[in-house]
Amino acid sequence: MPHRWKPNVTVAALIERDGRFLLVEEETTDGLKLNNPAGHLDPGESPIQACAREVLEETAHDFEPTALIGVYLNRFTKTRTGDDITYLRFAFAGTLGTHHDWRTLDTGIVRTLWLTPDEIRACPERHRSPLLLRCLEDYLAGQRFPLTLVHTDISVTEPAPE
Repeated sequence: MPHRWKPNVTVAALIERDGRFLLVEEETTDGLKLNNPAGHLDPGESPIQACAREVLEETAHDFEPTALIGVYLNRFTKTRTGDDITYLRFAFAGTLGTHHDWRTLDTGIVRTLWLTPDEIRACPERHRSPLLLRCLEDYLAGQRFPLTLVHTDISVTEPAPE
């Protein structure tokens, strides 16, 4: 049977406070880049659970997704290896919770920072992905969808029968 192509499923959080957005600055093979708190969907979790987990790991804040901003498909070629990768991103808005200052940020995350939309727009060369700006613009345009659009069957989150 031939190899079946599958995109990498990721999640991202758009977190606004006082007109600024919480971003992470992270080490990449292309240098320091800015991104939403984001990461890959892990086995056994829903996209909503993955988003809350990634925000905690990358920012040391609790996060509760409250709306889906959009679902995005992006193709990327790694500069060092030439690997052709496609990402399927679920972007969520939500409520930022408690900061756990005792937590260490995820490997590769240098710091968190709060930037205005204009500051984000002014440095596209520092964006890890073009989806950073696209998701921001959709959020600013008021695009919100109910979380019920993202259904995760119980077979995903329940332990497999033995």
